[in-house]
Amino acid sequence: MGLDHLHQHHQAADGLTNLFTKANHDLSVVQYRLEKEFQQIYPDSANPMKLALRIKKIRDDISTLKEQCREVLMAKQDVIDKARTVLVGNRNMVHKMQASMGKPFVSDDDDPAFVQFKQITEEWTTQVQSKIDGQEDAESSDVNKLLFSAVVQE
Repeated sequence: MGLDHLHQHHQAADGLTNLFTKANHDLSVVQYRLEKEFQQIYPDSANPMKLALRIKKIRDDISTLKEQCREVLMAKQDVIDKARTVLVGNRNMVHKMQASMGKPFVSDDDDPAFVQFKQITEEWTTQVQSKIDGQEDAESSDVNKLLFSAVVQE
């Protein structure tokens, strides 16, 4: 009895496998016929099957480009953060050295290079902030998270 049940089970599985094999073959035949029909009816540039494949490839490419863009923007933000830290640190050290030598130093507002540097970094932060529509504070310590949020929402 157990052997008959096992044999019936295998027959059912074999039947199902055969059904799927035939369905796969039938679908391949339909695909081949559609490709041939479309080649005869449409010029190569307007073939619906080729256009559908192109659209799929473009979607995949866009996804890849979006990921690469995200990586570039995050690297850019990392460079901005590090440059800001190093430049401000160096400027503070120069001020301390000038003070220890008794030399007057230029205030932040009177130094055109420092004013321009601040303007550039503030513009970048504002640009990132505008992408997320004020959901978080632009002065957040982790602007990389803001940037990531901005890119993901697009």
